[in-house]
Amino acid sequence: MSKADPSKPPVSLKCAVLTISGTRDANSDTSGDYLSQSLTEAGHACVRRDLCNGNLYQIRKIISDWIADDGIQVILTNGGTGFSHSKSTAAAVMPLLDQVITGFGELFRHLSFLDIGSSTLQSDAFAGAANNTLVFCMPGSTGACKTAWEGIIREQLDSTHRPCNFGTHYHA
Repeated sequence: MSKADPSKPPVSLKCAVLTISGTRDANSDTSGDYLSQSLTEAGHACVRRDLCNGNLYQIRKIISDWIADDGIQVILTNGGTGFSHSKSTAAAVMPLLDQVITGFGELFRHLSFLDIGSSTLQSDAFAGAANNTLVFCMPGSTGACKTAWEGIIREQLDSTHRPCNFGTHYHA
């Protein structure tokens, strides 16, 4: 990874947010609201936003379309990563990735452990890259989204963050 260049202005990335839930709708999607607002506040553009139930093939179709879209550089998903029968995000998204960012899940669970203790074992949060698109998959609770955003994603999408970041590699 190349180092950030503080003499250059911050890069604005084109992002998409997908909420995976069988119970939320556009009016009750607090996690999707939080993520899209956080992206905007950080200087990025939330160019797509969607909500789908946990159907593996619906998730895969949306993520595949977004990965293939040159107008999307970062995808944030929330939901479908917990320990339950309806967990489907990893099964839907992992086969689409060209590269897994192992450290994201590890660091997320560490930060989450500091907040919720051993319950973090039930999270399959993960990240990766496909077709020059970053994909971050996190649990559906707004608290978990805040942990991921504030503790990892915000800095890694900030092209001025040193010593390195993803923003300098995934901008157009």
